[in-house]
Amino acid sequence: MFTIEHEFDCTVVTLVDDGPSPLQEDVVINAFEECVTVEQYDARTDEMRKVTLSLAQLRDLQAALNLPEGSYMLSSAKPG
Repeated sequence: MFTIEHEFDCTVVTLVDDGPSPLQEDVVINAFEECVTVEQYDARTDEMRKVTLSLAQLRDLQAALNLPEGSYMLSSAKPG
């Protein structure tokens, strides 16, 4: 299950783990104009953990999900 909310400066997507046990904490993704943050509560430390991805890193992640094992570099050239 997931939710989508549009805030003033970002879009917030929350991923809820509703599968079989053991369940993981919710993952909150904040999509800003210049970056994307991914947050998840860590029960061991009682803190939220945050990772910030640049838009280039996000683009690379999207491509990586559909490629076989290997090392890649995406072209930044835009078709004209």
